[in-house]
Amino acid sequence: MTGLTVRAAELADLEAMLALYDHLHPPNPRPTNPEATWRATLGHPGLTVFVGVVPSGGLAASCTLVVIPHLMRSGVPYALIEDVVTHSDHRQRGYGGVVLRTAIDAAWRAGCYKVMLMTGSKDPAIHRFYAGAGFQQNKTGYQIRRSLS
Repeated sequence: MTGLTVRAAELADLEAMLALYDHLHPPNPRPTNPEATWRATLGHPGLTVFVGVVPSGGLAASCTLVVIPHLMRSGVPYALIEDVVTHSDHRQRGYGGVVLRTAIDAAWRAGCYKVMLMTGSKDPAIHRFYAGAGFQQNKTGYQIRRSLS
């Protein structure tokens, strides 16, 4: 894990992020206008994409944190984590865990009372990864998706 630097993603990371996302859901269909989408993502209030950069300058891992204002619990915000991905060439080195912990720490610094994530993975190793990061599987998740075809 030596040499990994974690930082907020920047506009210049667009191509590297698109390539990294191919390691989460290959093949990852590209947005019609990726630059506009990336600008909107990075400019969205409360949203940070954290990236783990190896000494060669490549992106090894990333995740997206969204801090959400909340009228419940005395107005204390909560956070969601999405798109946790590690480049296949950099797996099993702890990079994903470092990036994930950085996002969790940012949520705590923002005053969040909880951090949530969902995974569609059935892989027990992925579930152990999240449990090792402190997440508990104690809720029932639901989703509804719109057909994109």
